[in-house]
Amino acid sequence: MRDPAIQQLVLKIHSRCDLACDHCYVYEASDQSWRSRPTVISEETLDQVARRLTEYVLARNLESVTVILHGGEPLLAGPARLRRICAELTRALAPVTALDLRIHTNAVRLNRDHLRVFDEFGVKVGISLDGDRVANDRHRLDRRGRSSYDRVLRAVELLRLPEHRHLYQGLLCTVDVANDPVAVHDALTSLDPPRIDYLLPHSTWDTPPPGHEPGGPATPYADWLLKVFDRWEEQGRPMPVRTFESVLSTLRGGPSLTEALGLAPSDLAVIETDGTFEQADSLKTAYEGAPATGYDVFRHGFAEFAEHPGVRARQSGIAGVSETCRRCPVVESCGGGLYAHRYSSEKGFDNPSVFCADLRGLVEGIAERITERALHPAVSDAEELRLSQLELDRALLTRVNAALAGGPEWDAAWRVLVELDSDGATAAHLNTVLAHPYLRALLRRCLDGPADLPQLMAAVTAAAVLAETETTLTWHQPGRDLHLPTLGTLRLSAPGRVVCAVTASGLQVRGTDDDGTELTVEWRPLEATELTDGPTLLIDDADPYRDCFEAPVADPLSPSDLALFGKRLRAAHEALDSQEPGWRKGANAPLVTTVTPLAAGSGLRLGTHAFGALGVAVDFESDEFVRELPLLGRSSRLAALREITDLNVPGSAAGRLLDEASACVGRAGAARSATAEPLLRRAREALDTLASSSEHQLTESGGYLATELRTELAVVHG
Repeated sequence: MRDPAIQQLVLKIHSRCDLACDHCYVYEASDQSWRSRPTVISEETLDQVARRLTEYVLARNLESVTVILHGGEPLLAGPARLRRICAELTRALAPVTALDLRIHTNAVRLNRDHLRVFDEFGVKVGISLDGDRVANDRHRLDRRGRSSYDRVLRAVELLRLPEHRHLYQGLLCTVDVANDPVAVHDALTSLDPPRIDYLLPHSTWDTPPPGHEPGGPATPYADWLLKVFDRWEEQGRPMPVRTFESVLSTLRGGPSLTEALGLAPSDLAVIETDGTFEQADSLKTAYEGAPATGYDVFRHGFAEFAEHPGVRARQSGIAGVSETCRRCPVVESCGGGLYAHRYSSEKGFDNPSVFCADLRGLVEGIAERITERALHPAVSDAEELRLSQLELDRALLTRVNAALAGGPEWDAAWRVLVELDSDGATAAHLNTVLAHPYLRALLRRCLDGPADLPQLMAAVTAAAVLAETETTLTWHQPGRDLHLPTLGTLRLSAPGRVVCAVTASGLQVRGTDDDGTELTVEWRPLEATELTDGPTLLIDDADPYRDCFEAPVADPLSPSDLALFGKRLRAAHEALDSQEPGWRKGANAPLVTTVTPLAAGSGLRLGTHAFGALGVAVDFESDEFVRELPLLGRSSRLAALREITDLNVPGSAAGRLLDEASACVGRAGAARSATAEPLLRRAREALDTLASSSEHQLTESGGYLATELRTELAVVHG
């Protein structure tokens, strides 16, 4: 993979606020740099921000970028200036990428004039609200000491009106353990937000959070959040709660969904009203100048910002957390917590989070509540595994529809999907597209907003083409490449408004660019290679979401290189068939449907959260392929099962032991006797630890796999 790109910009457009929240990290924390900054972003600074971001988007070929208008309180800029800001960002970025505009506000001043601007530019509105009146007014008072609650509720009711509902992004609540968690959650859910985000109060080891006093509860924030989790479960999870969704995702092997949890690299930049680049705003909690970089948009670009040591430190995954965190069984879900919360004047950021005990308690508490202990049929049936993975994609598509419903383009696409799904013959073609390994990444991104909608419209078009179902879809295509998953890529002469019509004679694409010039189209189909006595593998070197391997993907291959790559794939499979007859029928045979060429020297890799994807270096050797593919099949099976069921209590050490035993048995089977014995010994030790542990953490599915491994162990050893 390339170095993580910056894809979110927090743009400070006003540096003052009309509330006096006593938990605010901007005005009440150690860093007081707001005092020396311009009150409002200038036209010159705005233009330079737009120019720098456009340069970066083009250089990194980013499909989408999110800009969050922030403060202070951004509504203080006024509707006219907000319109100028949105117009300039749209003018610069919309022609080259999908722009996702958002605003984070206290909503005290939100009115119809603001909403007209936001509707014009598709700006999604996130509102800070700490629960019911009692909870909210504990901290969120105005500068005269008056409640903000009624004014915020009036704003929320405006957003809930049918004509504005599509702009309502959600509610953000800062946790105070003095408040009643169920009352807070019920107050928020009564406002029918599209999503809720619970935030821990910004704190460090030097300034611990309220509730962590000596003699108090050991995990007050975990206890509070778990009461909310239980209430959310009782309600049937009526809307996403980002903190819980992230823990649920990472416990099952999925990605982190928030910077505050998990090991995903940070993709965030902050630009202040004077044009200076800063790291995450939360660092203001640590010490004066903590977020500073020394960079600004007049002398530096986003690429330079991305190389700043502070930025890179938040992109280094497990290597970037403390030794204590690296030894912790829940580190994949917790990720060491928010970077700012790790700070102490003694050790800098080389600490666990000040909320360490709370985060572990939250992750383990959720894990205990959600563990599925019954035997899942997919453990012993590859077809059940494939169907269960497809159901994950279908469930994700349903959630995407809930997030995008109301937009005319998406509503038209959804009607096509419903039509395709209503008939068994056409539903099979829809399933082909939904099961494509890289579609899941697209669907997940669409949950965060409409920035990736053009790619999703193209996916719906692909399903209609495969099903030969007549339909017409239209949308604005922000880039020249319009990729149809499983089929190929349409290269447009320019970005613009496209009309894709599926007729009896096939797909017809027409449209105009932003200047009204008629578009021309070139077609590049994907290639496939048919294996002897095996499946047909799609060779996908063009999907915009294929970069999911722990190695860089190759650029699209030339026709001759593509043909040669396919020929070598067939030959390598034939060599494996010859060396290991019947390997495809084994329980650990990889269920590969799609092969993506990787950069030279990358070997063979599994895709992350991309069931059915295999990455293969353009210069792979047949011997390496024969040796590594069966081993990857083991890893692939375990990863796929973990996405649909529990093999162990999520977050427990049992998962690591199961992985170790499987890997050692697999390598021992392929090794010579002299090198096999140490591997077999390690496998036995791992399985014995699982069996003898006083805290037996395997489910029935995990126990089935452990028994299967013991049988294999006996065969290999014998």
